[in-house]
Amino acid sequence: MTNEIRFQFSSAPVANRFLNELKHWSKADVKAKLFKASHSVAVSYEYEAGKFDYTCSELDDLASQYGGKEI
Repeated sequence: MTNEIRFQFSSAPVANRFLNELKHWSKADVKAKLFKASHSVAVSYEYEAGKFDYTCSELDDLASQYGGKEI
């Protein structure tokens, strides 16, 4: 199953730093791209139904390090 989460940041440079971090992220295989505005990032990943997946929580933690929040 595919899960998609969107994050908003204070500026385009901060969103790009988050995006670049995800390109080399070792915790999970995610796909990320800028979303609508240059200060928003959409992240999608596959997870197995029926099992608890920590990816969403880890993405939230990483985004918060960059001052981002889920939208």
